[in-house]
Amino acid sequence: MKFLANENFPLASVRALRNIGLDVVSVEEESPGIPDEEVLRRARDENRIIVTFDRDYGELVFHRRLSAPAGVLYLRFHPKSPLEAAEYVAGLTAGGMELEGRFTTADRDRVRQRIIQLGED
Repeated sequence: MKFLANENFPLASVRALRNIGLDVVSVEEESPGIPDEEVLRRARDENRIIVTFDRDYGELVFHRRLSAPAGVLYLRFHPKSPLEAAEYVAGLTAGGMELEGRFTTADRDRVRQRIIQLGED
């Protein structure tokens, strides 16, 4: 799996995920300030799963039907530390959670998924 970490995803967590071998590109490192629509396009073009704390992606993907990416992992909690997000994502991937083709909403104690149509514009 390849990930695109949204600008609000902690850089410490980006680095930690890279250290365990995950392919993670960071919006904050490469193109801070780009609009969410551009994040969606990039994720779709590069076949990446967006990992974010921003709830607006549900609106963009399902209601506005913009550039559906390979997947979205929306973390719906405030991290207690800069590494908590990495620990959570690593736990999901190690546990075999299928993230591609899905909009995944994750709280600390539960995960919900909805199928998305890939490559829509």
